[in-house]
Amino acid sequence: MQEHFHFTTNQAKIQKQYAAILSIVITQLSYIEAHLERRNRHLLKQNDEVIIAVHILGKLFGFMSERAWHRFVVGNLFTEESFPERSRYNRRCRLLRWAIKWIRHQLKHGQHHAYAVVDSLPIELCHSARISRVKRLREVADTGYCASKKAFFYGVKLHIQITDQSLPMGYVVAAASYHDRTVAEEVMTQLPHPYTLGDKGYVSQLLQEKLHRQYGIAFWTPSRKNQRVSHAKEWTEWMRRKRKIVETTFSVLVDSFHITSIRANSVEGFETALDGILLAYTLVVLGLV
Repeated sequence: MQEHFHFTTNQAKIQKQYAAILSIVITQLSYIEAHLERRNRHLLKQNDEVIIAVHILGKLFGFMSERAWHRFVVGNLFTEESFPERSRYNRRCRLLRWAIKWIRHQLKHGQHHAYAVVDSLPIELCHSARISRVKRLREVADTGYCASKKAFFYGVKLHIQITDQSLPMGYVVAAASYHDRTVAEEVMTQLPHPYTLGDKGYVSQLLQEKLHRQYGIAFWTPSRKNQRVSHAKEWTEWMRRKRKIVETTFSVLVDSFHITSIRANSVEGFETALDGILLAYTLVVLGLV
């Protein structure tokens, strides 16, 4: 959308959405007692609330380039004199990623969910032809196998838990070579739900017993063909229908929010962009913007 020569979103709608996001951010940050400490705070051109709201608005509009988004902001929302220059704006966004996480965590409270679904989304960081010489995010990324595409890729995996209302809960970003079962416990115990569904990649009797014994989580997965004990056909079909919500969520995150097209080259920048996308999507799901 932002790659077009003309940005077609109505100016009044942009201002309305920005005001709604800013109001939510100000309300949530008012509960935080420990603010980010910095020198010369009185010389800031814009407060932290404005920086966070602008960052979320950019993810809501689907901007993939931080340079293009900053150019859009200083041309439509602020003037160059009243808004930080691009590099300083990006640094402040990275410093405030803890606040973005906290806001999304607070918005999830008070919501009733019948069940949750856990799954993983491969995020490819380069073309397969450049796997042998790529240096991007070497600290966390490596080569893994995508079963759905039947191909190897270089990147990471987003392991995430989603409710039946398509609301993102806990998530973990792990290397592409990590198996889903390796980080399943960490994902599901961030915000435990008593009824959680998974696909065949999470089949593990030891994992199911541990989750039920220590956290009270009933973790249900379909059975493999070579298992001695298999579920009834009706039960498998019921689970398939219930798990479909995660496929719909991934489709929206990829097509509208470009979650697999993050251009950051540092771990902090990647984390900031990812948290901004998930918070923007959360606001949409809750009907707040």
